[in-house]
Amino acid sequence: MQMEDMVIASVDDHLIEPPDMFKHHLPADVEQPRVIEVEGGAEIWTWGDTNVINIGLNAVVGRPKNEWGMEPARFSHMRKAAYDVDARVDDMNVNGNFASLCFGTFIKFDGSTFLEPAKRDGKNAYRVLQAYNDWHIDEWCGAHPTRFIPLANLPIWDPALCVEEIRRVEAKGCHAVTFPTNPAGYDLPSIHDESWEPLWQVCDELGVILNCHIGTGSAPPHPSLASPIEAWITGMPISIANSASDWITLEAFQRYSNLKMALSEGGIGWVPYLLERADFTNRHHGAWTNTSYGGRKPSDIFRDHILTCFIEDDFGLANRHAIGIDNISIEIDYPHSDCLWPDYPESLWRSLQNVPGGVPDDELDKITHENAFRLYRFDGIEKAGGRSNCTVGAVRKLGEDVDTREVSLAGKAPRAYEEGKVVTSGDALAALGG
Repeated sequence: MQMEDMVIASVDDHLIEPPDMFKHHLPADVEQPRVIEVEGGAEIWTWGDTNVINIGLNAVVGRPKNEWGMEPARFSHMRKAAYDVDARVDDMNVNGNFASLCFGTFIKFDGSTFLEPAKRDGKNAYRVLQAYNDWHIDEWCGAHPTRFIPLANLPIWDPALCVEEIRRVEAKGCHAVTFPTNPAGYDLPSIHDESWEPLWQVCDELGVILNCHIGTGSAPPHPSLASPIEAWITGMPISIANSASDWITLEAFQRYSNLKMALSEGGIGWVPYLLERADFTNRHHGAWTNTSYGGRKPSDIFRDHILTCFIEDDFGLANRHAIGIDNISIEIDYPHSDCLWPDYPESLWRSLQNVPGGVPDDELDKITHENAFRLYRFDGIEKAGGRSNCTVGAVRKLGEDVDTREVSLAGKAPRAYEEGKVVTSGDALAALGG
């Protein structure tokens, strides 16, 4: 296989919600989120007492890297493809990316923005959440159904409503939902609490996959406010390992063979050690911890139920068999700061050339798209008329006219730190107004 022959599906991208997203899904008299301009020029979402800013690093694709920062942003500071679905497909094409699953932004990656409004008015919060899901499925994904994998949010404050919403969106063709890596971080029941049993049951019944994104449930801590921000950026993906070790012990996995979850944006290089450690822990401590895996090893549970993904992870690719070929997928993370655009295929191909012994074509297909299409029940290749229309080479031909030059959309941001000074976690927090 050559680079141009790969089919790439990203299971972790993001969208910046356009200001008019609720226009066709909620009447004007319903209390709903809206975009306002605040002092300093930033555009934020506001909904009752809830305010959510657009963090700069969440949409910096196409801008010079020396202008990046955490500062709140305006829509005019972003590449149009961050919030416009037609422009997004253009940017997917030029990056050789056939299919994409997109997490929301102002609602947070797990829909937790709805939690506070739900305390004020649960009925209204649920109505707005359903409108959001309808916009995402019908307008964002519906505009290009061969290119987008739908992802719905759940009313996680009420497990019974979660079941109701899963049945509703699944009937609309959406087979994936968001969920916190650690709901206890929001003062919700732990994943081990019996109140989530109906959720596990319906996901198993309908084949709906739970997507748990890094930084949800409880945000990864900064090493210290005085530490360089690079320390936090470096460790953020691996922070999901703590949640992964918790999910491995979920007893429901032993009862529901079709219950699946994805560790979104977590990378893969750390997985072999976690599985080795989990097996050792159960073997060495099981006599007193009394944790049972139904006669199997923790690593078996992981490989049967959990999907991982990576952007650039040479070590993980070299050790892919210790993870599980059926458990690895691709992420591009557009339009976040880790995104490799418009050169993701070149980056992936470089990594593949560095793998000792190479990666066989059948394994490469699983990693680049087959695992994702199987778990998300996505039939984009069939809808697109076959693989030949979905390859890196094919979709890049569709994007030949896309302008990929870096553009200074806002100039240097007014930073809360000195020019040339190493940026610390405290500086980044101050830039956000914290």
